[in-house]
Amino acid sequence: MKSVTVSPKYQVVIPKEIRDSMQIKPGEKIQLVQYENRLELIPVRNIKRMRGFLKGIDTTVKREKDRI
Repeated sequence: MKSVTVSPKYQVVIPKEIRDSMQIKPGEKIQLVQYENRLELIPVRNIKRMRGFLKGIDTTVKREKDRI
């Protein structure tokens, strides 16, 4: 777990190793979500960049016999 300091202008710096692992680049948008007593930062990804991220996912669904 990393900790950051809030500047007098209420800014924070995302640590380099997290930026690198999440592939966050300068100028990218990040959504800020307040959930209970915490803040979550969620990178906004370009839809073209998301292409293929579900490749290989299992799409089979078990159904009851009367629901075929």
